[in-house]
Amino acid sequence: MRIVTAGDSAIVVEFEERIDPSINAQAIALADAIQAAAIAGVRDIVPTFRSVAIYFDPLRTDYDGLLGRIELEGARPRPIAAPALTPIRIPVCYGGELGPDLADVAAFAGATEAEVIKRHASRVYRVFALGFVAGFAYLGTVDESIAMPRLATPRVRVPAGSVGIAGVQTGVYPTETPGGWRLIGRTPIKPFDLARPDPFLMTAGDAVQFYEIGREEFQSLERDSSAERRP
Repeated sequence: MRIVTAGDSAIVVEFEERIDPSINAQAIALADAIQAAAIAGVRDIVPTFRSVAIYFDPLRTDYDGLLGRIELEGARPRPIAAPALTPIRIPVCYGGELGPDLADVAAFAGATEAEVIKRHASRVYRVFALGFVAGFAYLGTVDESIAMPRLATPRVRVPAGSVGIAGVQTGVYPTETPGGWRLIGRTPIKPFDLARPDPFLMTAGDAVQFYEIGREEFQSLERDSSAERRP
C-alpha cells in the first residue's frame, strides 16, 4: 500500500497496479472502513480498480489525523479474495443494429457470433469501479478470446443501454454519450435511474451476469420501462 498526496484536498491510497479481484477487494474494503469512520471534513471516498481517492475539506479536516486513520485501516488484515455474491442479472439483445460490432468481435475471436454471445454471457463479472458517467460500471474480466481493443476513433453517439467490450472489460452505457467500446448488444435495463430509490443499479464489488434475450422481449421490456416513467 502506498499513500500519495494529491494537492491540498485529496489523498490517494494505491495498491498493486493490475486488474485483479483480490486487489480490488482490498481497495473497496479500505474505502468502506474510511467511510464508516465518519471523519470530519471528508467529502467523498472513491474506490477504483486498485486505489482509493479520499477527498476532504482542508479547513475542516485534521490532516495528520486523517493520515493516521488511513494508515491504521491500511494495516488491518484485508480480504485476499473477493466474496461470492449473487449476481445482478442483466438481459441483453445481442447483434444487429443493437450490437453493430458483434461481427467484428467474432472475427477477432475466430468464432461465430453465437459463440461470442455464449462466452460473454457465461461469465460472472465483478464491478471493479464506477466512473466516466453516472452509473457506468467497469466490469471484468471477459474471456480473453473476445477481449478486442476499443475503437481507434470513438463514436460520437452511443445509445443508452449499449453493452460494449474494451479489452478485458465490459460494461453498459447508462446514457447516450460518445464512446469507443465495441458494441455487441443492448439492454433495456437502466444502470442509472433517478426515478429509483437508489439510482445506481451496480456498486463497486457487485457481481453481474448478462443473459441473452430476443428482440421481442427487448422491445417489451423497453416499453414497460418507459411506461413506468410516464406521469
